[in-house]
Amino acid sequence: MDRRVKLLLDRGETRSVQVGRGVRQGCCLSPILFNLYSECLTKEAPVGLGDFNIGGQIIRTVKYADDLVLMAKEERMLQGMINKLIQIGICYGMEMNVEKTKLMRISRQPSPVNNNDRQKTTGECGMF
Repeated sequence: MDRRVKLLLDRGETRSVQVGRGVRQGCCLSPILFNLYSECLTKEAPVGLGDFNIGGQIIRTVKYADDLVLMAKEERMLQGMINKLIQIGICYGMEMNVEKTKLMRISRQPSPVNNNDRQKTTGECGMF
């Protein structure tokens, strides 16, 4: 299917550009497809990397809109979840925006959170 789009600007229309993937802006399928992809992605990524037990409930992720919280008891497990999430995301054509990614450690012993990705830097949440 050959779909092309143009933008209408104050100075006129842009040249026609072919759309390679995705759905049209405002398409009712967009949120449904995003939810399907993100649900599959978040079910696969944390498997086998430990569970977070809160009040007898096993919790691995918390999602709200397009935000995702990964929870782990150990930094090593969290890094494993992030690595697997990135790897599986590539299969789905999705990628993590590291500039918008934040790390938070909740602990009685304050210590810095190490970021192993030397190409891009994640932010760090302070106190809450």
